[in-house]
Amino acid sequence: MTVAWPGRRPRPGADDEGTLMILTIAYAALALVLILLCADATSMYLAQKQVEAVADGAAVAAAEGVASATGEDTVAVRLDDDAVRRAASLFVHDNGGGAALVSGTAPDSTSARVTVASTWHPPVITLFVPQGVTLRATATSRTALE
Repeated sequence: MTVAWPGRRPRPGADDEGTLMILTIAYAALALVLILLCADATSMYLAQKQVEAVADGAAVAAAEGVASATGEDTVAVRLDDDAVRRAASLFVHDNGGGAALVSGTAPDSTSARVTVASTWHPPVITLFVPQGVTLRATATSRTALE
């Protein structure tokens, strides 16, 4: 279809046919790239939430696996770094789903702080991130007894 502007005469054989097809292809390609990026971002978000859940569980398991010392009328709870590391390592091994324990410490005698890491690989656009992305999560849990 040729449009004649006021004061201008269309050239013979000049026509817009095909330009709309180029725009349609370009917008379709852009939409496809955006959809794939959203799929990767969603996958990364879910992987981070899984690593956080493993860190939370490992911290709770480490805080519950306490060594207690009882006196005449008192019960005292004491956590140490080795006990926290052992309990967290066991939890991550059983429930980690590919995550690894980075550190497990007892900052004070009643808290367990655990850091867990995992490597995420994008499901769709792996060309740009072939080695993956390291996801980390740190959680702290306190014992119920003091």
